[in-house]
Amino acid sequence: MYPVLSHYQTRPLLHVRDAGGMAVSLSLDLNRTQTAVTLNADGVVLPDGQLLTWPQIAEISDNELSCYLIRDDEAQKIQFFSETFNRFYSLMPTEAAPTMLISGIPMHRIKGTDPHKDTLSKIRAAAPVTGEVLDTTMGLGYTAVAAAQTAHHVTTIELDPTVAEICRHNPWSQGLFDNPQITRLIGDAYDVIEEFEDGSFHRILHDPPTFSLAGHLYSTEFYRQLYRVLGGNGRLFHYIGDPKSKSGSSVTRGVVRRLHEAGFSQVKPAPYAFGVVAKK
Repeated sequence: MYPVLSHYQTRPLLHVRDAGGMAVSLSLDLNRTQTAVTLNADGVVLPDGQLLTWPQIAEISDNELSCYLIRDDEAQKIQFFSETFNRFYSLMPTEAAPTMLISGIPMHRIKGTDPHKDTLSKIRAAAPVTGEVLDTTMGLGYTAVAAAQTAHHVTTIELDPTVAEICRHNPWSQGLFDNPQITRLIGDAYDVIEEFEDGSFHRILHDPPTFSLAGHLYSTEFYRQLYRVLGGNGRLFHYIGDPKSKSGSSVTRGVVRRLHEAGFSQVKPAPYAFGVVAKK
């Protein structure tokens, strides 16, 4: 894929230039790997022959909310508008994996953590993540990619096809397209889940949008479907949000009650992952 940069990568370039340096190690995939690049009076020469000019580097360095795709010697913000849902999506950098802004609101926890660590905490809550796994809401695909490292197969569902366009330009999402153990489906999980047979999955990772945006994914009816497609002794991790916040504690109480109503047992809090774990 084309190089992707943010201010975390470009600001050090300015310091190297000002110190008179001619070469530096630079990550072209948002801190996944490092590559040697050469500096000159015009900018930075990338391994694929593109020239990233100093004005372009300054523009990226000044923008803390955007990631940039470097293509045809141009620096393009990674952002898309969904006409289907009237939403604006963009990729926002962190020191590790980026998050996605949905109409300006980050979809991951970024205070005191980063999206990669946040994902690993969800995986740990559902561990061991083995067999057939259902990831109900794909987003940037971090959960599906992490689960696929130990699972036999992961099925992940995304409501908006525009999100997949963001993923294609995100170095941290490439497992969605490269790993044959991951199947991507488009649709509302509330409807798509009806297509699965009883007991199809060993683990379910349910990380829905907030209750105000997707209340149907917190409903007893949907939880009954989750219970139906989960196999015996299966485990569900349900992300909710900060349990110490007023809204988080209120939603958690309702979630626990409805999970029990749907048939789940041993519904226990997983506060480090901002969710609960339930067993069948």
